[in-house]
Amino acid sequence: MRPGIDYGGMMHRAMQRLIADVLRDVAANGLPGEHHFFITFDTREEGVEMADWLRDRYPEEMTIVIQHWFDNLTVDADGFTITLNFGNSPEPLRIPFDALRTFVDPSVEFGLRFETQDHDEDDEDEDEDEAPDDDGGDGPDSPPPGGGEVVQLDRWRK
Repeated sequence: MRPGIDYGGMMHRAMQRLIADVLRDVAANGLPGEHHFFITFDTREEGVEMADWLRDRYPEEMTIVIQHWFDNLTVDADGFTITLNFGNSPEPLRIPFDALRTFVDPSVEFGLRFETQDHDEDDEDEDEDEAPDDDGGDGPDSPPPGGGEVVQLDRWRK
């Protein structure tokens, strides 16, 4: 028997493609107007590349800001690389799309949150009972299935 339609996985991949398209445009043309991004990612995810001192400082999760200064932004099918300035020290990062947890552009009140995708059916019920780790932000009582939701932007408002 054919399994059901994986709407959650399809939505997850579509959101990753959307972010890839946005980053490709920024790599080619720069950031338009007041646009800037807060991108949170899991530093433990396979394929994340970062300096050891950054990994020591952010052993689980890190949020980067793409706004005033960035360099060498390149995007491929699996993720992106970028050089950012950390205390006057330019550091290259490699961030796979599977490591993304949030993507927010506060200039237009747009945000996405990626829940961890677990394809092991035995763990599915267990994962649904766990509360998402959202750093105390105001989220809906139960996130929609499929791993995506709009992120509350209150913490980034001026």
